Amino acid sequence: MACVPELPDSPDRFAEAAQTAALARGVPDLEAGVAAIRDTVQTLGRQPGVYRMVDAAGEILYIGKARALRNRVSTYAQVDRLPQRLRRMVALTRGMVVVTTASEAEALLLESQLIKRHRPPFNVLLRDDKSFPFIALDLRHDFPRLAKHRGARREGVLHFGPFAGAGAVNATLNALQKVFLLRSCTDSFMANRSRPCLLYQIRRCSGPCVGRIDRESYAALVADARAFLSGRSADVQGRLGAAMQAAAAARDYERAAVYRDRLKALTYIQGSQAIHAGDTRLDADVIALARDQGVTSVQVFFIRGGQNWGHRALFPAQAGDVGEEDVLAAFLGQFYGELVPPRRILLDRALPDAEVIAEALAARAGHRVVLAVPSRGRLKALVDQARRNAAEAVARRLAERSTQAAHLARLAELFALPEVPRRIEIYDNSHVSGTNALGAMVVAGPDGFVKGGYRKFNMKPGDVRPGDDFAMMRSLLTRRFRRALEEGADGAGEDWPDLLLIDGGRGQVSAAVAALAELGVEDVPVVGIAKGPDRNAGREVFHLPDGRELTLPPNDPLLFHLQRLRDEAHRFAIGAHRAKRTKAMTVSTLDEVPGVGPARKKALLMHFGTARAVKGASLEDLLKAPGISRATAEAVWQHFHPTG
Repeated sequence: MACVPELPDSPDRFAEAAQTAALARGVPDLEAGVAAIRDTVQTLGRQPGVYRMVDAAGEILYIGKARALRNRVSTYAQVDRLPQRLRRMVALTRGMVVVTTASEAEALLLESQLIKRHRPPFNVLLRDDKSFPFIALDLRHDFPRLAKHRGARREGVLHFGPFAGAGAVNATLNALQKVFLLRSCTDSFMANRSRPCLLYQIRRCSGPCVGRIDRESYAALVADARAFLSGRSADVQGRLGAAMQAAAAARDYERAAVYRDRLKALTYIQGSQAIHAGDTRLDADVIALARDQGVTSVQVFFIRGGQNWGHRALFPAQAGDVGEEDVLAAFLGQFYGELVPPRRILLDRALPDAEVIAEALAARAGHRVVLAVPSRGRLKALVDQARRNAAEAVARRLAERSTQAAHLARLAELFALPEVPRRIEIYDNSHVSGTNALGAMVVAGPDGFVKGGYRKFNMKPGDVRPGDDFAMMRSLLTRRFRRALEEGADGAGEDWPDLLLIDGGRGQVSAAVAALAELGVEDVPVVGIAKGPDRNAGREVFHLPDGRELTLPPNDPLLFHLQRLRDEAHRFAIGAHRAKRTKAMTVSTLDEVPGVGPARKKALLMHFGTARAVKGASLEDLLKAPGISRATAEAVWQHFHPTG
């Protein structure tokens, strides 16, 4: 009984990899796990709370909440009733950490926070942590700005959303500029304008920067924008229509045409929605779940003011053998961890703990939240459409997974790999004549690119000779694998690669092999991908460490797949390099002077004009700068004249 049966092959590769990593930290022993749980049960009461299962190394395996801790935790000791996934978790458990709460709703909130922070390998996890964009209207300025915003809410700023993605919010902002003519520029840009910008010329801004509109008229535009974004679009349309008719009656046809164009833009915003709620007062999220062949998708539609502000398909991880209602309940807790829930959440199924979830979400939102399952009418049609979209997302994911699996199988055959790779790391370098040099690593697996695994490696001055691409590759691989070995990976774990794909030819491959050999890493295959004659895409040559060169037909799907991997590494490397170069352009030589902080730096630049002038100034001139003491002046002088 000390041995735990192996899990069957799971389509959720993320879950399997996470659980394999947990297994690597300790030997499964079901009896020891049950004993640890029973010891904890003896100390528990029947109050609500949150419990954490931990392994021998103290790593968290699972986080759960309970209405009555003693009753819930004791079920884990009844291993015959547990699914295979939880049996494996119990076999790894060597202790528990328990926190009591005042209510079950409070326990649910705490559970969601802890899951998001620790990401235990046996919990259902919401893998897409990217924040949703909002439209922000900044009321702290006399002429409020309308712009896209991600992140925490700010005091004095109205936030409208969320939108499903950047595309949806950008398209809406573009149309709103035509309708309401509110500025989108930053405060500093506006303060330094002496004449209107291009947006004013093309009638997408009212020109408050140079006084083309007074404060009262601009406030009226802001009020209309707030009304529209709050769902009162009919009122705005009525006012614009009346203004157009009045201008036409006064034979001011040019002004009437302006109102006509604004009405068209307003109609476009409403007509571009994929679905319509029908009720202009409806603020709700529509959520539905679909599952097939172990793949689970949750589809979310954002309805605000009766308008659909986009939808997104999310794929919870480690949900393969968890009941659909339990997956949806776990999803709601994590999804609204950062996002403020609306007053209504429309679901495609009833949840056993719906009242507790609603109470927890209401505590988080600061207003009443209702979980509803519509049975007829327009709201049911919205839920049905979300369910269809969820099913289609699952079908697409299965098709992509099948194609990806075929590519990986062919790749293993082409490069004579011992097994089909589950983690491929692609490396590239980027620099301009050796300056701002960095290396980049992207990661791909059975489900596509793993964005959370991307890494960049800054090349500090003195690390390598400027422009030496081979030395850069050797340096970044040395840093990457030395750290992995120090953390105890050594060929095991989900973060250990099955293949290194190097953007480069024979020289880069040799540098990579040398770096690995120096660290004693001998079991990681290395392949270089280099553009062929005339650097034409489609004529790539693949270089192996033994000197062999392989090619693929120009229209081979596997070639396209490998090009995509290489191009993603190239894109990430160039993007990181540009960001580093842009940051370097804003760095002053004064930043390197000891004892000169932002205030003294500003005082010197305001007095002398440029950092070069500060560098060439005499000690007497430095002492004349306001706010600069003799000690600071001498420090600046000594920094730029070390032998003086």
